[in-house]
Amino acid sequence: MITFKEKLTKTFLHSIFYSLLPIALICLYFYFHSFAPFFTPITHQSSLSASPPLRKVLIMKNKLNGGDENHTSSNGNFTEEDTISSTKKDLDGGDGHHTSFDGNFTEEKRKKEKPQEKQCDYFNGNWVHDKRAPLYNGTTCSDIKKSQNCIVNGRPDSSYLYWRWKPSECDLPIFEPNTFLKLIKNMNIAFVGDSLANNQIESLICLLSTVSSPKRVHHIGSDGRWYFPSYNANLTAYWSPFLVKGDQRIKDGPQYNTIYLDQVNQMWARDIDQIDSIVLSFGHWFTDVPSIYYEGGSIIGCFRCHEFKFNYTDIGFYVPMRKALRTTLNSIIEKKIVRGNGIDVIVRTYSPTHFEGDWDKGGTCSKSEPYKNEEKKLEGMDAKIRSIEIEEAENAKVKAQQIGLNLEVLDITKLALLRPDGHAGAYMNPFPFAKRVPKNVQNDCVHWCLPGPIDIWNEIFLQMMKNGKNHSLIEK
Repeated sequence: MITFKEKLTKTFLHSIFYSLLPIALICLYFYFHSFAPFFTPITHQSSLSASPPLRKVLIMKNKLNGGDENHTSSNGNFTEEDTISSTKKDLDGGDGHHTSFDGNFTEEKRKKEKPQEKQCDYFNGNWVHDKRAPLYNGTTCSDIKKSQNCIVNGRPDSSYLYWRWKPSECDLPIFEPNTFLKLIKNMNIAFVGDSLANNQIESLICLLSTVSSPKRVHHIGSDGRWYFPSYNANLTAYWSPFLVKGDQRIKDGPQYNTIYLDQVNQMWARDIDQIDSIVLSFGHWFTDVPSIYYEGGSIIGCFRCHEFKFNYTDIGFYVPMRKALRTTLNSIIEKKIVRGNGIDVIVRTYSPTHFEGDWDKGGTCSKSEPYKNEEKKLEGMDAKIRSIEIEEAENAKVKAQQIGLNLEVLDITKLALLRPDGHAGAYMNPFPFAKRVPKNVQNDCVHWCLPGPIDIWNEIFLQMMKNGKNHSLIEK
């Protein structure tokens, strides 16, 4: 006989069993309703999107710190508040790829967001054969410097002329002189720096001269100015091998450079309000010549000063190069703020040399073909200088963008490294082997034959202008 207690237990267990399902459904309903925002789908960031939040925080830190670990902001601190503020901006939908705090996209920002075009990476690539002849030659362009007119000087091979740079991820169109001239109409383009800046501007003048003849005009303070009347456009060269103020070593004077790292060279800087685009080129005068460095009116060190028995600390040339470029870029930005004129800045990276032996001890560059990409690595001094130039340009770019100044890097270091065959070499002089023994012939393994590989630099320069559809260089 079933007792009352057993009957009650059996009834209670049945009731619990039948009630479990509805209770579970109710719990699930409230659970998903409460946490719905966290299940809102998140659009994944594409490969073409802006940098992630961490990158933005690091950029802000670099900006406040002045660009490297040895410089701080005005108060010397990077506060937690700055980090939180920058991160919150990203979480608030600042780059269009993150949900807002309520779990939803901000529709207004999503509507305004436009897909970004992927910019070509011209740094990585290979030199490939090309049957097309150059746009000009040593007889059709009168602006080629004699020491770079290799074919006219008797260079027997011409195979170095039939190579093109092929970037790994895109195509590099051939140079379009008419397009370039249209883009620089009513503008003054300045090339500031060392003899490689002159090498590049002469290449550009030869390319443009195939469709429009420039007039050489006198301009006080510059190394030369070429005026294109049909476009009211100027190309101007400024000799400034350190970018900053400095005195070069001279034959009958001091055999070392004197460089003022915190003072911009006024020979070009005084014309900054008349310049629409400026291409900066430097490096070789730091690496090859003994120097004494000044900052704040005092000597801070030197390079190779033991040769002169000076009692200064040898600090090499990497830090001085960084300081000189930083001073230059900051000066341009400051002048832009004061005067309000637009200007575009191009930092052209370091062009490697190819001396097989020391340049002043009979070194030569006799190779007749380019290196393949895997044959030659970018390393050592060439890589370090390029890294310094890119780092300083990127740090300055953060400041420049805030005032509407465009700053880009023309990265030619790797493609130039792969062209040991493109230098003037022994043919910096006419018919060098006609009377002299080869081992006594001087070689130039720094500058480039015209025409030659350096023409590619200007093809990339043109593409940078064409691709920057929102770039002020085109909007002016």
